[in-house]
Amino acid sequence: MEKIDNADDGSPGFGIYVHWPFCAAKCPYCDFNSHVRHKAPDQATYAAAYEAEIAHMAAMQPGQTVTSIFFGGGTPSLMEPATVERILDAISRHWSIADGIEITLEANPTSVEAGRFKGYRKAGVNRVSLGVQSLDDEQLKFLGRQHSADEAIAAIELARDIFPRLSFDLIYARPNHTLDAWWEELETAIKLSGDHLSLYQLTIEQGTPFYDLHKRGKFSTPDPEHAAQLYELTQSITESHNLPAYEISNHANPGCESRHNLTYWRFGLWAGIGPGAHGRLAMNDGRHATSTHRHPETWLEQVQNLGHGIVEDELLSLEDAADEMLLMGMRLNEGIDLRRFEVECKGPLDPLRIKDLVKHGMVERMGDHYLRATPRGSLVLDAVIADLAS
Repeated sequence: MEKIDNADDGSPGFGIYVHWPFCAAKCPYCDFNSHVRHKAPDQATYAAAYEAEIAHMAAMQPGQTVTSIFFGGGTPSLMEPATVERILDAISRHWSIADGIEITLEANPTSVEAGRFKGYRKAGVNRVSLGVQSLDDEQLKFLGRQHSADEAIAAIELARDIFPRLSFDLIYARPNHTLDAWWEELETAIKLSGDHLSLYQLTIEQGTPFYDLHKRGKFSTPDPEHAAQLYELTQSITESHNLPAYEISNHANPGCESRHNLTYWRFGLWAGIGPGAHGRLAMNDGRHATSTHRHPETWLEQVQNLGHGIVEDELLSLEDAADEMLLMGMRLNEGIDLRRFEVECKGPLDPLRIKDLVKHGMVERMGDHYLRATPRGSLVLDAVIADLAS
C-alpha cells in the first residue's frame, strides 16, 4: 500500500467505497448523504460496525481482488486515523488486495484536518482528494465552506509533501462567474495541483438550501451559453497544461487517472460500505444494485442486529444495465467498448442511431470497437445518451 501502481489495462477493476456520513457543517449546495451531529460519534463503535458490514459484503462477493478503496462522505477527514486503519485492515482480511492499490480519502482543507494527514498516510492512504471548491474567499463564503483560500493552499502543499497522489475539487459556473475570473483561478489551481483535478459546474439540486434560494431569485447561475463557454475554457486550459479531461469533470496527467473513478465509469463492480453507500455486485442471477440505510444511527443499529445495513438489493434488468453503462461510459474520453456493451447488455446499440449521431458530429468511433462523444456532443451529453438508449 506504499505506492500507487496505476498501470491501466483497461479493465474496470473491483472497488470498495466507504461512506463516512458526518460533517462539521452542511454546505448549501450539497445533496450528499451527510449529517451534522453536535456530539461527535463514538468512532470505535462505528468502526466495529464497518468491520461487520465489510465481512457481510465479502460473503456476498467472495474471491475479488480489490483494486481501489475510496473514503467518501460526508467528511472522511473527521475520522481518526485509527478508524481508517481498522477499516483498511478489515478489507484486507476479507479480500485480496492488488499490488499498488489506490487508496483515496476525501478531506476538507481546514488546518485541524490537515494535521491528520500523516496519520492517514501511516494507516495506508496514498491518495487524498481535497474539497477546495474555490481559491477565492468571497466565493468560499458563498459556497458555505469553512476554510479560507490560504488554508486551502496550505493543505494542498502539505498533502503534496505527504501523499504520492493528490487531487482537489473546484466548482465553477458560479453566479456572475466571468471567463477571465475562471481563467485566473484555474491557472492558479493548476500550478498548485499534483496530477489530478476535479472541476464541476455548480448544479442546483432539489432539497438543498441553494435550491430554495435560487427558486426565490436570490441568485442566478450562468445561462447555458455562458456555462458552455466556461466548460470549453476549462478544457482548453487543462489540455494546455497536460491535464486533459479523461471524464467530463475529471482531469489528469496521462497515467494518473483515478483508478476508483474508472471503476464506476467503466461499469465495474464495487462494494458500498457505511450509511447511505451504494454498490454494484455480481451475483448468480446478474448485476445487483445495493444501498444501505442513509440515517447513520439507524444504519448502526441495523448492522449491530443483522450484520449489515442494506435496505435495497435490486437485480438490474438488462435495460437498466444498458442505460447505466451508457450513462457512465459515455462520460469518459475513451468512450464505451461496443463489444463489451453487447456482451453485458445482451445486444448491440442501434447502428443506425450511431450513424446518425456520427453524421451530426455528436459521437465518433475510436478504432473498430469504441464509441465516444465528440467535444460538441459532450456539451449536450444527456441528449446524446438518451438518443443512443432509445
